[in-house]
Amino acid sequence: MTKQQVKDQFDRPLRDIRISVIDRCNFRCQYCMPAELFGPDFAFLPRSELLTYEEINRLASIFIKLGVEKIRLTGGEPLLRKDLPVLVEMLSNIGGLKDIALTTNGVLLPKYAVLLKKAGLKRVNISLDSLNDELFGSINGRNVGVGPVLKGIEAAKNAGLGVKINMVVKKGLNDSEIIPMATFCKEQGLELRFIEFMDVGSTNGWKMDDVVTKKQIFEILDEHFEFEPLDAAYYGEVAKRYRYKGTDVYVGFITSVSESFCSTCTRARLSANGQVFTCLFNGNGHDIKDFMRAGVSDEDLEARIKDIWNHRSDRYSDERTEETRKSRKKIEMSYIGG
Repeated sequence: MTKQQVKDQFDRPLRDIRISVIDRCNFRCQYCMPAELFGPDFAFLPRSELLTYEEINRLASIFIKLGVEKIRLTGGEPLLRKDLPVLVEMLSNIGGLKDIALTTNGVLLPKYAVLLKKAGLKRVNISLDSLNDELFGSINGRNVGVGPVLKGIEAAKNAGLGVKINMVVKKGLNDSEIIPMATFCKEQGLELRFIEFMDVGSTNGWKMDDVVTKKQIFEILDEHFEFEPLDAAYYGEVAKRYRYKGTDVYVGFITSVSESFCSTCTRARLSANGQVFTCLFNGNGHDIKDFMRAGVSDEDLEARIKDIWNHRSDRYSDERTEETRKSRKKIEMSYIGG
């Protein structure tokens, strides 16, 4: 495949795409899909509105032609989408793709990890915000203890998948779990990603006072561990990474609130119902599903995606103020993935 390299208004290349395959989830995490808003009567997307696997594969092929090297599958909970390994196999066979990963809560990995690995999946990021059963059950809104997630982690490791753990830290909720989580992941040889509580969407009740910054988390860790800072492994790497001294185990920080990385953001997002979003914090999507289903050619699709990226000027975290936070239309994380 002959690749192009499209760039946006700030000369940022398109290199990554996050593809949401479903808007449903079996958890109701407070920072993403709070149960009081996403209740039994909540209207999720009908099946006809979801992109088919063939449509996702077609679009992914075009994104890769335009410079994308990495795909991450998200949700909702992506493993709720029927026969997901079929999609993984389709995507992994596209020439020019270097990496395909999955973000999941891990509960269904014992059933699917081996199938996903055989299909071509390389890595999983598993969300785990506490090792305390009661607290974790409260956070996920389903009273699910830590056990099912730990079984998912083990299943992924046994299947030969790379594993990283995502922990969203919220002040007064689970900041007491920073050291237990770091200790557990270090002992298990798992890379832990501390994620600052972000103002994604409008349903999670975000307040700056609830944010535990990377600097604050690092100061807590530094009392217990010794670290060596690492240079970015590639242009656009989101996590600021460190190594525990004397080990090959890493810890990373996703600092969207306190240390913006807008200037090197290379990510596009494709929602489950076929809208392209050029920023996690921008609720103005660009329809691609209806355009595609109207019978257009691959060349037309390529031109539309190129035009969307060429006109991209998003830098929300650079510009975040109380005024912009309240005035800007946003998309919910449960709809578009993290």
